Amino acid sequence: MSQEAQIVTRIAPSPTGMMHIGTARTGLFNWLFARRHGGKFLLRIEDTDRDRSTAQATQAILDGMAWLALDHDGEAVSQFERAPRHREVAEQMLADGTAYKCFSTQDEIAAFRDAARANGDSTLFLSPWRDTPVADHPDAPYVIRLRAPRDGTTVIADQVQGDVTIQNATLDDMILLRSDGTPTYMHAVVVDDHDMGITHVIRGDDHLNNAARQIQIYNAMGWPQPVWAHIPLIHGEDGKKLSKRHGATGVMEYAEMGIPAAAMRNYLARLGWSHGDDELFTDAQARDWFDLEGIGKSPARLDMKKLANVTGWHIARTDDADLVSQITDFLALTDQPALSQTQQKGLEAAMYCLKERAKNLPDILDKARFVLENRPLTLDEKAVTSLDPVSRGILFELTAQLQNASWSRDTLEGVLNTTADSHGLKFGKLAGPLRAALSGRTVSPSVFDMMLVLGRTETLARLTDAASLDT
Repeated sequence: MSQEAQIVTRIAPSPTGMMHIGTARTGLFNWLFARRHGGKFLLRIEDTDRDRSTAQATQAILDGMAWLALDHDGEAVSQFERAPRHREVAEQMLADGTAYKCFSTQDEIAAFRDAARANGDSTLFLSPWRDTPVADHPDAPYVIRLRAPRDGTTVIADQVQGDVTIQNATLDDMILLRSDGTPTYMHAVVVDDHDMGITHVIRGDDHLNNAARQIQIYNAMGWPQPVWAHIPLIHGEDGKKLSKRHGATGVMEYAEMGIPAAAMRNYLARLGWSHGDDELFTDAQARDWFDLEGIGKSPARLDMKKLANVTGWHIARTDDADLVSQITDFLALTDQPALSQTQQKGLEAAMYCLKERAKNLPDILDKARFVLENRPLTLDEKAVTSLDPVSRGILFELTAQLQNASWSRDTLEGVLNTTADSHGLKFGKLAGPLRAALSGRTVSPSVFDMMLVLGRTETLARLTDAASLDT
């Protein structure tokens, strides 16, 4: 690839009904690399498995991409729809002599391998039809196989793994076109990547061995190879390959947990890639910093505690109105009741005292109950207990003192502390009943923040309700 060529990357997921977190991370790496270099990021749906490739399964990929805001350039490409082009290339290779017709049946291949195992020989199938003259071909079904080199080596010049050398003698003549005329995945990928102008193939290292075979197709067609970068897979905290037993594996499961997309992008970027010691960064920083040299060779480990810390950092730095918008989307995604305009305004006004220690969007909603609920509040058991007759009497007295107080933090602190002192109490003893009165709970934002957010009229009404409570 010339230095002047525009960088083009791609993500090519198979529709499975969800977007795996590993696929999302691969997409993010490709997106970051393309965006940093002013290149293109393309999407191809590898939908050749017609039983699994439903509209719903494809939509799951699109939903995952949209949630992560990984915008792709142009229309998504369907691999299935390109089957005629895949056949065309296979036929061209056949005409050029870089591929051949193989008439061996499945039973014959199975018998060969059984005999090889019995004799302790290699089970690598070497087709007897490789050098058979066309005049001797039978009128029978056949596959088209690649005429792969038998000697020498194939070297994968990988930007992450380094040079990986494969002995050609360990590779068979892979099938390009099945007997029913359908292309194999290995063949279709190369044709698609070439035709789409892909310059960099950044994908999981479970595809590393595939690269050796795919390089042979590039060479047979005289096509330039892309730059290869095979990234380590994601493992669970126990060091084993990520699976359902480790928790959520689909990216939209994290959306349903209330993880903001920006936090997920930050966290996924750090799964296998690093920029010095930076753990927390913005999208703009990630785009400016991302390079292939920062990708490590070792598998990344999913760590939910780290994800929570990353999420907390991003929530604390997100604009209040943007957080309200994200919460609105989260409620819709999880089929929860939507917020009214009044609730949205109240939530935004309260956000400054809700987001600092929140680890996800449900955390914010939980802390925001005081501003989202209407009177009369439903009190939880601990709140009811804290509102004993003595506490209710103090709240009744406090209500009168607050009637004409200026509604500022300093004044409110003065009134509340003076009231506590007059009863020989530390403020903490008064805070519990106040929280119960203002939020219906004993765990909430500070009483001063709640009073300022609720305003004088609502605060006094809630204190009156609590003072009049008949327990």
